[in-house]
Amino acid sequence: MENPSRQEIGTILKQSKRIAVIGLSDNPERTSYMVSKAMQDQGYEIIPVNPTIESALGVISVSSLKEIEGSIDIVNVFRRSEFLPEIAHEFDEIDSNVFWAQLGVVNEEAYRFLKERGYTVIMDRCIKVEHALTK
Repeated sequence: MENPSRQEIGTILKQSKRIAVIGLSDNPERTSYMVSKAMQDQGYEIIPVNPTIESALGVISVSSLKEIEGSIDIVNVFRRSEFLPEIAHEFDEIDSNVFWAQLGVVNEEAYRFLKERGYTVIMDRCIKVEHALTK
């Protein structure tokens, strides 16, 4: 598994506007909330994808990626690694090109599936940290 270069990641973040966050919590103490709030504060549109909450960060949550209208620049995943293959298959059915799994989240099967289909795949990286490093 190989991530894009830091320069490529910087370009992705500069060109992106909409981020769907799978596993976004409505609890301000959770990492998914803190990271997504920081990205929202930087001007990104955050779309919570979590069937167990009503909303997060002032945005109504959806149950799945397929419920989101329009294109999504980045799908950012805050779920355990074993869920990535299932999420990758759903990702393949929507209008998005960048699949991003947060720090500590890696799955070779999902990585190969997505790369074979031509997607940009980033795993085991924190989007907030990468944004700060590539500004």
